[in-house]
Amino acid sequence: MLIPNFSCSLATAVSDPKSPESHYEAPVYKGPDYDTVRAIRERNLNPALTTFYKKPLLIHSGKMQWLYDHEGKRYLDMFGGIVTVSVGHCHPRVNAALKSQIDKLWHTTNIYLTPKIHEYAERLTSTLPQGLDCVYFVNSGSEANDLAMTFARLYTGNFDIISLRNAYHGASPYTMGLTAHSTWKYPIPGLNNGIINAMNPDPYTGIWGGNKCRDSPIQTDRACNCGANGCEASKNYIKELDQIFKYSLPKGKVAAMFAESIQGVGGSVQFPKGYIKAAAKLVRDNGGLFVSDEVQTGFGRTGEHFWGFEGHGITPDIVTMAKGIGNGFPLAAVVTRKEIAQVMSKALHFNTFGGNPMASAVGIEVLNVIKDEKLQENSLSVGTYFLEELSKLRDEYEVVGDVRGKGLMIGVELVSNKDQRTPLDSTQFMEIWEQTKESGVLFGKGGLNGNVLRIKPPMCITKTDVDFAIDVLKLALDAHKTKYL
Repeated sequence: MLIPNFSCSLATAVSDPKSPESHYEAPVYKGPDYDTVRAIRERNLNPALTTFYKKPLLIHSGKMQWLYDHEGKRYLDMFGGIVTVSVGHCHPRVNAALKSQIDKLWHTTNIYLTPKIHEYAERLTSTLPQGLDCVYFVNSGSEANDLAMTFARLYTGNFDIISLRNAYHGASPYTMGLTAHSTWKYPIPGLNNGIINAMNPDPYTGIWGGNKCRDSPIQTDRACNCGANGCEASKNYIKELDQIFKYSLPKGKVAAMFAESIQGVGGSVQFPKGYIKAAAKLVRDNGGLFVSDEVQTGFGRTGEHFWGFEGHGITPDIVTMAKGIGNGFPLAAVVTRKEIAQVMSKALHFNTFGGNPMASAVGIEVLNVIKDEKLQENSLSVGTYFLEELSKLRDEYEVVGDVRGKGLMIGVELVSNKDQRTPLDSTQFMEIWEQTKESGVLFGKGGLNGNVLRIKPPMCITKTDVDFAIDVLKLALDAHKTKYL
């Protein structure tokens, strides 16, 4: 197959890398034609629902790590429905669990006892450190973080909450203040009321950081001053965080700090070693709770641990989770200690669909599959291999500035100047990105400047899949090099 020649293409008449074999045959698409779908979207769907690519894909079928468009073309999914498909598209065991529950009971709300929510609550909390044993089920990450903000403010009696710049914690009116990207904020009065966005401790583009700072198989190529006494960058960023407590908050009066274990939307940014642990102590010393946002990093994705916060050596006061928890089914949760959860009994509170029988059945089977198919272990082995192969591309191509991550939570930052770490021009980034799609691999993109390839596939991918993805990316990088360098 020849790479199509589209207007901003880097395409040359070279063959695409050979896609790994698959014995699955996708069903024939029988829906409305492509142009009709585009017309309906333009006419009837909110324009905020943006799509990837110059010519958006019409996906109608999925199987494990593969997606199929309306014409039957197969794509290796390296973004997992925005880090949501954890165990594989239409995993047969998860499908079977859902089908079984559908034939019994869909919905009653929590005004009645139903078995699945209780079974699931016990199973889910058993994966967390002792004490984190009280769960409130909701339907999305925004809902989970929204509720965690309420928990923290009610329990501590304090109002102000800290999050990090470059963080993403949701897009509801309440969580939009926690999310610290101008591109994700609407001009709504009071949006940041009681929320302070602290300096982001980024070892690659931040003020401090270098090649010894990250807990990752791959380090930045910046020089580092860290020595036997610990991470100097981490200490400096903690000093900056402490300035907020000294100058911007009532003394000893903070409600909480929220942090992702690895920033997701912000471009898979990892923090210097020791930062999260020191930040949690600082927050607690000032009367607040530490909230770990595990919406993207939970459920074994980082490989070494089931929860991302475990890699930072802490036990949070509150954990929020979504996305991979349900493998694409609407499901999310807030887990905390009983005494913190108790504050919600001060008034009536209700979530219509949270923990419904279908969602709970799916959640239980996702946990089963992760354990039985050793997907956390697969994330570690395949993810580390992926990172090592990507680091070779960084050494080979000037446009690849940084490779980072743990397990299958990976980011590749593209730059126009390696020494200055200047983000790659959006036009050039899009050319590379479009070509990888044409060659059959779907990468995500993120970062404030949209110059980071986000690689967060279903955790069932193989090293053969990684080799294919690397070959496709190399093809696009070679074409970029030929055109621009």
